Parts: sequence; structure tokens; C-alpha cells
Amino acid sequence: MKLGKPLLGMMDGQSALILDIGIAGAFVEHYGAVMSGDRFRLSFRWKGQEIAFATVVRRSNVIRPAEGSQATVSHSGLEFGKAEGDSASLLQDMMAIFVGRVLAAQKANASAEAGESGAILFQMGDARRSRTHGYLAYEYDGDKWTCVHTKSGKQPHNGFTVAAYEDEEDLETLCRAWESADEQGRTMIRLAAELSVNSAKK
Repeated sequence: MKLGKPLLGMMDGQSALILDIGIAGAFVEHYGAVMSGDRFRLSFRWKGQEIAFATVVRRSNVIRPAEGSQATVSHSGLEFGKAEGDSASLLQDMMAIFVGRVLAAQKANASAEAGESGAILFQMGDARRSRTHGYLAYEYDGDKWTCVHTKSGKQPHNGFTVAAYEDEEDLETLCRAWESADEQGRTMIRLAAELSVNSAKK
């Protein structure tokens, strides 16, 4: 998810700016040149708590070569590995808040009721979560939706996959939001769906 305001982080003890972030990794601006496969510890603070992951570089390019006293600056895509402490759950909470705000705004715009709040998918009752297994895959062909129960949490290109315990009314809202959303909006919906998938009982 592209951040409106970059997050200040630390990449192996050196300052870095987190430009995009998701549950699987981050896109970071940092000093120095790195190579695909290099490993770093990425950390940042959110709501007073540290979030830290072991990461591996999947792609990188130099955006400003070293010149005079100025150091090399690069953009790198980092894949998250092992989380430190509660970092995984803290990141999910953070992403849920970000995505919830976006979906709430989209829902308000669609209904012209700015006070109307949007649902954050995976914040549902534990009872329903504990008794429901698997996922629901929704795909849109441009005219109608199909929905199938599946054991795979993979996100389809023309739709989304969520935990099977999600509320039908919330999913109907997501379908309507998908139909009217641009590509960025659909990326937000897929991100919300990924959070739901990660919370499901396998």
C-alpha cells in the first residue's frame, strides 16, 4: 500500500524511508547500493511500539549515484521474513486501520454519506472464526460475480479471496466497491482480503 506520508525506519541501523508497505513486505528508500538476496533487519515505530522483521531484498535500483559528498540512494523491495516479538500482529493491526480508512472513504463517497463508516473485514467475532474453515473466492467477469469455497488463500486477479467466516453483508459491500473502484481501490480491497485470509482458521 502506497503511503501518503513515508514512515521513518531503520535498515540495519541506518535511516530509511518506507514508501510502500504491505503484509508481505515493504518498498524502501535508503542509502547505499544493495543486491537481490541481501538480508537486512527493518524496523519502525507505530503507536509507540517497535515493529521489526528480518527481510530479504527482492529487487533494488540506484536512483541517485554517489556524487561528491552525497551518498548513493536506492529504492529496494524487501520481503518480510521472521517477525520479532508481536511485530506480525502489530503490522496487521496497522494495515487494518489504513485499509479500513480507505474503504470507509470509498463507501462514503459511493453513498454520498460522509458519516457512514466502512467495515474492516477480519475484526469479526471469535466464535464465528473458530467454527468456520477455509476461504471464499469471489471473481468478477465484468457482469456478474461467482463465489466458490476453496482451501487456497490466493488472491485472484479479477476479484478477491477472504476467510469463509466473513459476513455476507460486508462481502456484498466489497463486491459493490470493487465494481466502481479504480485499480488503486481494488488493490486496497485485495489488501483487506489478505488480512482476512491471514486471520482464518486453516
